[in-house]
Amino acid sequence: MFLRQTYVDRRGTLASRFEGGLLWLPGNVESPINYADNCYHFRQDSTFLYYFGLNQADLAAIIDVEAGTATIFGDELTIDSIVWTGNLPTIAERAEKAGVMDTKPLAALTDMVQTAQSGGRDVHFLPPYRPDTFIELSRLLGFSHTEVHKRASTRFIQAVVDQRSRKSAEEIAEIEWAVNTSVDMHEAAIEMARPGMLESEIAAEVERIAMAGGARTSFPVIATIHGETLHNHDHGNVMSEGDLFLLDCGAESRLGYAGDLSSTFPVSSRFSDRQRIIYDLQLLAQVTAVETLAPGVPYKDVHFAASRVIFDGLKELGIFKGDTDSALAAGAHAMVLPCGTGHMMGLDVHDMENLGEVYVGWDGQPKSTQFGLKSLRLGRPLEPGFVVTVEPGIYFIPQLMDLWRSESHCTEFIDFDELDKWRSFGGVRNEEDYLITEDGARRLGRHKAQTVEEIEGLRCV
Repeated sequence: MFLRQTYVDRRGTLASRFEGGLLWLPGNVESPINYADNCYHFRQDSTFLYYFGLNQADLAAIIDVEAGTATIFGDELTIDSIVWTGNLPTIAERAEKAGVMDTKPLAALTDMVQTAQSGGRDVHFLPPYRPDTFIELSRLLGFSHTEVHKRASTRFIQAVVDQRSRKSAEEIAEIEWAVNTSVDMHEAAIEMARPGMLESEIAAEVERIAMAGGARTSFPVIATIHGETLHNHDHGNVMSEGDLFLLDCGAESRLGYAGDLSSTFPVSSRFSDRQRIIYDLQLLAQVTAVETLAPGVPYKDVHFAASRVIFDGLKELGIFKGDTDSALAAGAHAMVLPCGTGHMMGLDVHDMENLGEVYVGWDGQPKSTQFGLKSLRLGRPLEPGFVVTVEPGIYFIPQLMDLWRSESHCTEFIDFDELDKWRSFGGVRNEEDYLITEDGARRLGRHKAQTVEEIEGLRCV
């Protein structure tokens, strides 16, 4: 945990946004794999972690704005549990580390919430993402399950997003630790990959490095020779000479902060000429995007700066054609970039995505419905303290090629015969994490091998 004053100050800042009412923050419960005593690795709700720091299941918290108090609800271990878990600190002892002096059994939560409701006080809550939380909110507040999301407090969402978006120095230190561990994971994979290996061998090694450092992975590892599939979690393929391998993975620090990096490298010792052309183009797009980062710049502009480089580069290869501005407006570049260039990162790898991209990534502005652009998670003007990923990619997706060709979609900008020559190429993505500063941006963590020369240097070790 951070120092107790950190959590006290965070809660004070949050409460200052409200004139009254209760702010209800449910923690997560255990999630069974196949029966109640065999659970997935526990991960606390990130907003609960942010304000209370307790990575323990079956807790809830209430901030009473008028009273200026915070209460943590949870049940102490019984002897039946202690024989399995050992003797752990009490909830009161844990709560004190977060500056919370008031703890109560979980059953007392019902009385506090319903007393506030009957007295006409507002009970603010965030949109839930787990069924258990849906059920608890519905039960205590008297809403149907379908009403729960509609009744989530927009004001609460905006207050949390405003606060969590701007990272403090202690948060940046946690993120840099996670990113540095992530660099170790990627460079180990680049060194070890060989023809004849299973993708799962790479996935196992990067998970080992994360756990050996006392961490976890911040999301399920993407380790694949089919990089054209954006989030490919299958690891069953055998790697062969001539394949490109795409690795997207990151570590999560002990306090829950994420790293998120991507690398693409040849399974052979060197890139082929064809692979190098696309790789260098993608890297140029990423460098251009990074150079665009600055306070006040909408991340949407960062996305289009990278998209322009990719479109113009593929136009030189004969794949794209026509006026670049018109093509970008029409979304023709989404043929090879059907997603966004980056997202916010922090206690979640896609930070606060459960609170809604329209608030987190677009500052309340409506998102585009255009294919490709609708998947841009971040478009708002950047501010100092934001942590963002930069990860433009180039993906040759056969199913998308066939669909657009059958629909004669964007034929004025795409030469489908030339495009088809790249059908089996796969996909390329590189990704780094950046902190927006007062006058620009800086990369978080140490440098990761990224140029062709750097990667081939590791491949030939």
